[in-house]
Order: sequence, then C-alpha cells, then structure tokens
Amino acid sequence: MSIVVTGATGHLGRHVVEQLLDKVPADRITAVVRDEAKAADLAARGVKLAVADYNAPETFDSVFAAGDKVLLISGNEFDKGRPAQHQVVIDAAKAAGVALLAYTSAPGALSAALADDHRTTEQALLASGLPYTLLRNGWYHENYTENLAPVLEHDAVVAAAGEGRVSSASRADYAAAAVAVLTGEGHENKTYELGGDEAWSFAEYAAELSRQTGREIVYNAVSTEVLTGILAGAGLPGPLAAILAGVDASIEKGELVVTGGDLSRLAGRPTTPLAEAITAALKA
Repeated sequence: MSIVVTGATGHLGRHVVEQLLDKVPADRITAVVRDEAKAADLAARGVKLAVADYNAPETFDSVFAAGDKVLLISGNEFDKGRPAQHQVVIDAAKAAGVALLAYTSAPGALSAALADDHRTTEQALLASGLPYTLLRNGWYHENYTENLAPVLEHDAVVAAAGEGRVSSASRADYAAAAVAVLTGEGHENKTYELGGDEAWSFAEYAAELSRQTGREIVYNAVSTEVLTGILAGAGLPGPLAAILAGVDASIEKGELVVTGGDLSRLAGRPTTPLAEAITAALKA
C-alpha cells in the first residue's frame, strides 16, 4: 500500500510530501508529477515517482493500486476544465480499488465562482462510491504574503473585502491536516472545514505590515469591479481576475471565516499566525 500525492511538486504538494517523509518510509510514498526533473530531489530521498498528467487520462492507468490512500490536490488550470481533470483521477482510483481518496476542496460556505469546480468534483467523488475525505481548505496566508512587492511599493493593501474577515492558515498547516488523514484511521467519508484559528481583517493585516516594516501601510477598500480591473492590469487573464475579485466579495460576506477548529485538531497544533507568516515573507 502506498500513499499517493498528485501535484506533488506544487506549493501544497511539496509540503505534504515533506511532512509524509517524517511519518512513513519514503518507499511508501508515490509522488505524481508531470515533470520528473522537478521531483529529482524527492526521488533521491527514496520517494517513488509516477509521471502523469490530469489532461492525459491514459497516464493514470497504472498509477494507483488496490489499498492505496490518495491525495487529489486540485488542479490550478482554471481554463482547462478542472472537474474533468479531477474526474480522470477519480476514475483511475476507482478502477484500482484504492482505500481512500482525499480531495483538497473549498470551504462549504464559499459561494464565489472559485467554488464551482470544487463542488462539481465533490459530487463526482461521492457518486464514485469510493471512500473519501473532503478537505475543504480555506485561504492560504501565502496568497497574500508571497506577493508583498506591490503592497510595499505603494504602502497600501488593496482588496474588495470591506470589513470581512479571513480564517487563513499556512500551506504547511493544511499539509499537516492532509498528512494526518493519509496516515491515520477513521477519516473515511468525512468532511473537514479547514481554516486558521484566528480570523483577521484587511485593516488588521495592513496594521501588522505597518508594525513589522515601520512604515504606514493603509488598507484601501475598493469595489469588486475596480479590483478586477487592477488584477487584469497586472497581467492576470480577465476571467481569473474576476474569479479572484469574487473571492473578496465572499470574504466581505463572511464566507471565509471558518470555525470549529478542524485544522488545528487534525494538525495536532495551533495554526500558524498571520503575523508569523508576514515575518517570514519579509525576511525572504
């Protein structure tokens, strides 16, 4: 039996594989990648590699085996029909008879267009009859802290979230929850709503940036239309810019506040504070 991680060289996938290596022997881990060269370091540590692509169903024909536990990390190609990509993995996992398929989804309360692909995938997974775990991941700290350059250039945080709050956490936190599911027992047919322990507002985010940089950084609340234009002007495709701005509208409605403590419970520790993520990003 292997623990199989798709998208294993992506931002989240790497965290998952790294944390799995602390829990299980490397030869029990299979990293599914599109580019074998990008996973050379993992192979050197004994992780098995499988080269497969969500857009090429035949490449998944021999990836899974009976009894495997699989983590399907959602694709990031918004223009290529993600539900169809995910269906490829679900079909291959069902044909192989895997013991569990865990899927990185979106918060159940999220009404933004970003959630549509996730809901479709959840329905397909439930319809497959496979034992499943839905990991409804909230927002990542890194969605903000990895793109601080324009904030620091203009001394302003720009968002269309009003006074809404976000229960974000680090990618490492969400990876820890996935690892707990993949290495533990009793997670079959469960849904976990995952988010950080402390929700924050964009005004508080700007204030923390100000505190750590010693500069006056303000929060500029704009409309979703204005934010869509800003993102498109920065080079994002128009449809993707609209999707991301739509997430801010959901934040304003409180849809990314996650309560219940599932994430810290699964991780076995408190989630990473936003302030800590900001400190790490500024040092980098």
